Amino acid sequence: MTMVNDAAPTMRSTGRKFRAFTAKHLDELTARAGLSPEQQLATRAVATVLPFRTNAYVIEELIDWSAAPDDPIYRLVFPQPDMLPAADVAHLSDLLRREAPKAAVEAAAHAVRMKLNPHPAGQMELNIPSFGDGKIPGMQHKYDETVLYFPKQGQTCHAYCTYCFRWAQFVGEADLKMAGDEPAQLRDYLLAHPEVTSVLFTGGDAMIMGEPVLRRYLEPLLDLEQLESIRIGTKSLAYWPQKFVTDPDADAMLRMFEQVVESGKNLAFMAHFTHPRELEPLVLTEAVRRIRDTGAVIRTQAPLIRSINDDPAVWEGMWRTQTRMGMVPYYMFVERDTGPQDYFAVPLARAYEVFRDAYKNVSGLSRTVRGPSMSATPGKVCVDGVLEIAGEKVFALHLIQCRDADLVGKPFFARFDPEAVWLDDLKPAFADRFPWQQ
Repeated sequence: MTMVNDAAPTMRSTGRKFRAFTAKHLDELTARAGLSPEQQLATRAVATVLPFRTNAYVIEELIDWSAAPDDPIYRLVFPQPDMLPAADVAHLSDLLRREAPKAAVEAAAHAVRMKLNPHPAGQMELNIPSFGDGKIPGMQHKYDETVLYFPKQGQTCHAYCTYCFRWAQFVGEADLKMAGDEPAQLRDYLLAHPEVTSVLFTGGDAMIMGEPVLRRYLEPLLDLEQLESIRIGTKSLAYWPQKFVTDPDADAMLRMFEQVVESGKNLAFMAHFTHPRELEPLVLTEAVRRIRDTGAVIRTQAPLIRSINDDPAVWEGMWRTQTRMGMVPYYMFVERDTGPQDYFAVPLARAYEVFRDAYKNVSGLSRTVRGPSMSATPGKVCVDGVLEIAGEKVFALHLIQCRDADLVGKPFFARFDPEAVWLDDLKPAFADRFPWQQ
């Protein structure tokens, strides 16, 4: 196995310290994009509801400012005035213009958030298990074999995506946040549930943590024979690849990854890449190489986002590049039913076309990818196609994953609806109800 300290010296000498930009920098940054004062005000109004955070790497390396505000990476990270209903934006803009008290602005923003389905798929009601004296903070157990854990110190990201379905984690409302800080409690739960073979650390982004903090969560799991894999959901490779190349604890972090692999576990990086430009910087190539050299596997996933990547050529290019770099294409997701879904959603019929037209042009090595997939209340529902059966046009679907494991992989049908963007928009075909409703 390649030692973790052999990165190219020229690459390691180019690192810059991480610098975050938040809502207080919006006027400065949106002026750079050419927004008028009224457009800047509307952007700040949206940012009172939805979170905004980016960093110098995204601003200087990924955004094409000559194309802003239409540049896809700009739209990926900066709030847009039409992400929220016009009446809500107008009301919030008026409060900001009048310099209303902070409490009044926060109350108005809270009211808007509550209309945006901050916790889809029953996350707070259905997924949090009881154990010992009560619910386990920061844990979800939706599928038998997989537990999700939200480390308290990982409840932010190097930059926020405007489409993020976890947006409620970042808006400063304690009742909307999932976070845990008890690695021993996680371990005890796993020992009591031998059916669990995989733990997924998510957030936020677990890779926002330094090596000593992440080690607190990983080390207690390494001697659990039941665990086959440890997964880390992260956007860090796209938004701050320096984490694995030039950050002060980069080498220590990679040594820890080696330790996980040497314990006999599959260490899987569930890396989010939403646009091909995120794959272009040389520092990203070096970060991918260093992570892979530890024995970890990088699997890639992203949602299909209108105005950003709703083009088969974009996905084909990403999958080809990822495969060439040694990463494994994993999922194309449907934008979830939360936050500014109306702004980003792509109809399911179009989503299937985008997936199919990209999938047919890549080799079998890239056809590890699945989709378009909806992470809905019953499970992960995949759209397999549009066809006509007995004179009726229908969607063919199946459950990639399900709360009821007996339903995994079984096909079912829904009436074709060209406007449907989510599972709840569909009606069953050839049956009175969907399989999980039986």
